[in-house]
Amino acid sequence: QVQLVESGGGLVQAGGSLRLSCAASGRTFSSYVMGWFRQAPGKERELVARISPSGGTYYADSMKGRFTISRDNAKNTVYLQMNSLKPEDTAVYYCAAGAPAKVFTTLRYDYWGQGTQVTVSS
Repeated sequence: QVQLVESGGGLVQAGGSLRLSCAASGRTFSSYVMGWFRQAPGKERELVARISPSGGTYYADSMKGRFTISRDNAKNTVYLQMNSLKPEDTAVYYCAAGAPAKVFTTLRYDYWGQGTQVTVSS
């Protein structure tokens, strides 16, 4: 069982930056694919970025060049650095963990955090 707790959300002006953190419990953090998702009001949840156990990364097109995902296995934490934020980035951001075999074949994750709100004002 893995528990995920996000932090770092808040209100920021357009063009600003935020860094989200996701702290994971358990001793197997380093073996999981970690993902950041977001869900805006009235929209479906979408993948923002993911990072594999080996550090390989994937970003959704609209986030490339602005967001950076990273992980610190010693701290059981995954980060999402968000720069050049836009009002359309406003959403609840969720952290997720999944076994690589499952994520890369089904795109599904096993564990989810409660989410952290990010609001970007224009």
